[in-house]
Amino acid sequence: MSNDSTVFVGLDVHKGSIVAAYAVGSGHVQSIGNIGVRECDLDRFCKRMQGKASRVVFVYEAGPCGYGLQRYLTRKGFICHVCAPSLMAKKPGDRVKTDRRDAEKLVRLLRMDDLAFVHVPDERDEAFRDLVRAWGAAKEDVKKAKQRLKSFLLVHGVRYSGSADWREAHRRWLSEFTFAEAWSQIAFEEHRRSIGDRIAQSQRLEQVLRDAARQWRFYPVVQALQALRGVQFTVAVGLIAEAGDLSRFDNPRQLMAWMGLVPSEHSSGSSIRKGGITKAGNGYARKLMVEAAWSYRYTAKVSRIIQLRHEGLPKPVVDRAWDAQLRLCRRYRKLSQQGKHPNVVVTAIARELSGFVWDIARIASAV
Repeated sequence: MSNDSTVFVGLDVHKGSIVAAYAVGSGHVQSIGNIGVRECDLDRFCKRMQGKASRVVFVYEAGPCGYGLQRYLTRKGFICHVCAPSLMAKKPGDRVKTDRRDAEKLVRLLRMDDLAFVHVPDERDEAFRDLVRAWGAAKEDVKKAKQRLKSFLLVHGVRYSGSADWREAHRRWLSEFTFAEAWSQIAFEEHRRSIGDRIAQSQRLEQVLRDAARQWRFYPVVQALQALRGVQFTVAVGLIAEAGDLSRFDNPRQLMAWMGLVPSEHSSGSSIRKGGITKAGNGYARKLMVEAAWSYRYTAKVSRIIQLRHEGLPKPVVDRAWDAQLRLCRRYRKLSQQGKHPNVVVTAIARELSGFVWDIARIASAV
């Protein structure tokens, strides 16, 4: 990539500023400073860079400003990459961090081809992912609201004799309970109302999401993944919304690494030491895989619910899902009998399950 006909541009992007640096080919890295964030500022800067060389390559770090800059520069005909900041090389003794130094560092790493680029979804896929994340946030709000009410009752020494699982009996008890103090009763009722509001929001978003999923280009893959045990609609749509097109992974090991489900390693010479999983990449997708993996602690079988999800799916997908269930249930029993901790076992199952997810997505795309 490094030649005199290419100008490498590093951008340190913030809400109110974009600090730039560039280098022509293998030449000296030069800092420009804040170029502005308006489109007219970017156009003026792009013309200036085009005067340096015939080919201009931009890069900036993934962050809270999203992919708008990348899409704008791409529409203008430039090459623009977005890199993963967590995978950038860093000197242990480097304690000075400024926007100018960050931009210059991006230029050097881009020129050496030593950056890991992130996948940039198209605008429609990103919009669908926004909807999925809003739904996930609403479900988390429901959990937090319930926890706040439980904590409130515990502070006042109020205990429910049965299982506080928010089913009909528990909800009936909550509706009939009253405090002696009027102010405590008002606080109690507000906690209950908060739970109801959060549940209504979650249900509203779920219905919108189910309707929107049918119009999404990855809906056939979402349907196919539900052939797997433990992979309901919530898991399938959340995983594909975060990962996007699974065909961008050349093999299942890349998908496992993207989820952070592969073991960490520190090896030197003949010494090989492996530790816990890396937890790199997308944490939400990893969480979904681990949740789905718990279902493989039971005996392999096709339940009525799974049978309903199999209806209308291609036979190769259904057969592969059954292969996955046979292998993963057997694998769970074997690791448990070896005395492995349940969390270690389920993480290993989640890693292998992600491999079957990759394969089924490949089959569904080919059918």
